[in-house]
Amino acid sequence: MTPSDPPSAGTARPGETRRQASLRAVDRAVGDLRRGNFVLVRPDVGPALLAQAGEFCTADSLAAMRQLTGQAPAVLVTCQRAAALGLTGETAGTYRLEPGDRLDEGLVRALGDPLQMIDAALLADLPARILPPGRADGATAVTALAKLARLLPSAVVARVDRPLGTERLAATADILSVAAFDIEHYQRHAAASLIRVADARVPLELAGDTTVVAFRPADGGQEHLAIVIGDPKSAVAAGGAVPVRLHSECFTGDLLGSLRCDCGDQLRGAIAQIAREGCGALLYLAQEGRGIGLINKLRAYRLQDARFDTVDANEMLGYDADERIYHPAASMLRALGLGRVRLMTNNPDKMAQLAACGIDVVERLPLAFPANGHNEFYLKTKRDKSGHLL
Repeated sequence: MTPSDPPSAGTARPGETRRQASLRAVDRAVGDLRRGNFVLVRPDVGPALLAQAGEFCTADSLAAMRQLTGQAPAVLVTCQRAAALGLTGETAGTYRLEPGDRLDEGLVRALGDPLQMIDAALLADLPARILPPGRADGATAVTALAKLARLLPSAVVARVDRPLGTERLAATADILSVAAFDIEHYQRHAAASLIRVADARVPLELAGDTTVVAFRPADGGQEHLAIVIGDPKSAVAAGGAVPVRLHSECFTGDLLGSLRCDCGDQLRGAIAQIAREGCGALLYLAQEGRGIGLINKLRAYRLQDARFDTVDANEMLGYDADERIYHPAASMLRALGLGRVRLMTNNPDKMAQLAACGIDVVERLPLAFPANGHNEFYLKTKRDKSGHLL
């Protein structure tokens, strides 16, 4: 390693493929970001960015970033968050704010967190610009990394001029370096690397003949489960397509019985329906809160209590309305031998996304339940804004 080349978590180890090294690099960077540490994000061209998740910003970390890079830190938020702040009408790309001497930890947190108060007059004259998706300076990769970490997609960043800046960072051995390319392709690479690691018979109250199968990506990241009922391989061998439900985990609805959503009803209803048909599978995917994570879902609930709907609440946090991807589900279905499915869903987009991942969706099976007195607004938003067939 030369003095101008900072330590990189993406260097392949003996016996490790480049893809495995890429996955490991991003997974380690996610861990450091979640601990509040700095991470160096390297685009293909242009300056690298030293980044810290906005919600961990302190006066000391801002001072350290200035010292390490010799640059004035800036703040990155997604354009969804910037639009919620009234700064732009754009919803694609990243928004860079450059407050200069006015930047402090309070402003950083308020820019990223809709539950924090912010002075609208202060925003009016902050130097800022929109960075289109895929901009070479790595801004998109920084906010994407924050999303992978299930943090608010906001970060403090400072450009790192090469070679002087990287020489300083090379001397700071605990700063991980990750390529923007690896961040961009992480989710697809992780889905492609899923392997079956364990299974066991788990009789359920609603389906006695059930096996739970666990899948894990090569980097040891988030695991997904398949709840296999009966013997779907026999049905497939006979030329049939079995009922399949893609169910994103919902701690509040599935486990606690929350009345704010219909997730618990859909989970138990799907298991019961598959059991009645004799065989099929429910994939329990680690995509809490439509992919924003449990903590951010709780933040969204606070916004929903202020009468924002589920779509608006996610976008106010800086996320897309739905951050889920279906590559993991497709990989799991192929591993289970289920390439043709009758999909249990009310969401036409889920059918289209799964089909785009190479699974033959031959039929949609409705899975709707009556409102319970608490989730009418939630279901109305699903129907009116997300196109669910309810």
